[in-house]
Amino acid sequence: MTKIIKVCTKRAYLNDDTLGLIRDRLDDNVEIVTEIPEDGCADFDIMINGSPTHEELATSENLRYVIMPWAGVSPHLRDIMADFPQISLHNSHHNAATTGEMAIALMMAAARSISQVDQKMHQCDWSPRQHSDDINYVLYGRTALILGFGSIGQHVALTCQALGMNVLGIRRDPAKPILPVLHAKVYPPESLHDLLPKTDVLIITMPLTTESEGMIGQKEFDLMPTDSLLINVGRGPVVDQHALYRALTSGKLHAAGLDVWWNYPKSGQDIQQPADAPLHTLNNVIMSPHRGGAGGTGEAENLRADELARMINAVARGEDMPNRINLALGY
Repeated sequence: MTKIIKVCTKRAYLNDDTLGLIRDRLDDNVEIVTEIPEDGCADFDIMINGSPTHEELATSENLRYVIMPWAGVSPHLRDIMADFPQISLHNSHHNAATTGEMAIALMMAAARSISQVDQKMHQCDWSPRQHSDDINYVLYGRTALILGFGSIGQHVALTCQALGMNVLGIRRDPAKPILPVLHAKVYPPESLHDLLPKTDVLIITMPLTTESEGMIGQKEFDLMPTDSLLINVGRGPVVDQHALYRALTSGKLHAAGLDVWWNYPKSGQDIQQPADAPLHTLNNVIMSPHRGGAGGTGEAENLRADELARMINAVARGEDMPNRINLALGY
């Protein structure tokens, strides 16, 4: 008899529409519910939960997999998971394409000063057309260093390569296979300082861990060529915000494009300075409120449903669930 795989989630993480999309993609021997039973009879095998509590993880003795419906894991959750060695934690990588697109959008906007020029044109001011030496940055022939060469990083690399850029990558295991159409050279993290002097565009797509926090600071900016770009769609604290501010105001960096930050508004609020350093006051910073994953859009939810169903179906078919997080490393 085929084993029934039971999945539990919450509507806080997956709305009814997305749940419907997932159910349409699941094998027949999978059941999915949206409430944790309160009668002590919970027996689900998989939990989809972005921030499970200790109590929720202990609810079902059969629980063996927790799927976070996005990429990244907090130090708090890593600590909780340490008490449940029988449960593996997994990320969803459905947002690789959408986050990669955001990185490219920020890079193009920062290179061509799109925000500044757009504001001028809204005032019917054509002056950027004649005086453009300081606001145009040609990407063709430049070298992009992608810090974090996983699913998102390789998606970014594809577009950079198509733009005629030379692509370098950094990942923990440089020997791990990459997309066969890529011509990128991949290096270990220890090569960062050797690569920065030849880096015109530094693109950060890596998660926040104890090792990556503050990885890009004053020393790293000093190593980069003058008038280079920084793009961050990974996590804000990978970069020292005050060092970034100095690099942008001193002319060391031509511009920056940021979708991830150091400060976020509390739930229910919309107003919050995104960094302690006044980055929001600078014209050469392209800002986006952490929407690279395009959550809530029809296309993004289809991608999310595809990925989550793929992960669940793997277990239902007796295969290993993909995208397991190494808790020691944080990704």
